[in-house]
Amino acid sequence: MANKQQGRIIKWQDDKGFGFIETKDGESLFFHVSEFKAPRRPVIGDEVVFTVGRDNQGRLQAKQVQELGFVQQQMAQKNQQIRKRNSQKGKQAEFEEGQKKRLFLGIGFYGVLILLAAMNKLSWLVVGWYVVLGLITYIMYAKDKAAAQSNAWRTPEMTLHILSALGGWVGAMVAQTYLRHKSQKPDFRMAYYLTVVINLSGLLFVLAGGDLKGLL
Repeated sequence: MANKQQGRIIKWQDDKGFGFIETKDGESLFFHVSEFKAPRRPVIGDEVVFTVGRDNQGRLQAKQVQELGFVQQQMAQKNQQIRKRNSQKGKQAEFEEGQKKRLFLGIGFYGVLILLAAMNKLSWLVVGWYVVLGLITYIMYAKDKAAAQSNAWRTPEMTLHILSALGGWVGAMVAQTYLRHKSQKPDFRMAYYLTVVINLSGLLFVLAGGDLKGLL
């Protein structure tokens, strides 16, 4: 309520359409009904908010007189809207930060695979496998989201999990983050994390010299 004062109507002559407001400093200010911004007539005892101006003869008077309760309600609604916008901005910033972290995680994982292959500790075929599966999984997520939006045939969740467990979990992670698909269902998320654990366990088994053929 910048540049506004608060007071109380102490006199009101309804037949003449004017009255007086007592300010917090104890001063009495004249006001006309045309300056009372409410869908009713003023009443003695009304708590009001107003600005101070001058009439044509230079005398001080109250202008833009509003009900205090109405102004407080408007301010409360405005503050609520500001808090809501700030909350939305905070959530968006948090989401975008999460996007960057997941993208860096995916790039970092592929970087480690390339480094291991360069050190002859991992076959380049494995690196290619992860890259191709990641791309395929991302495409499957995108296709499933498009199907969900158009009420078309959906990709079974089990198919998405199998692709993730086989090595496409990075593509799934990027799709969940950037496409905002399958990122809110707790059961799906838990199953996804399980596929990541399964896949990384298999990768560590291979790196440790395990023979996947022996598991068949």
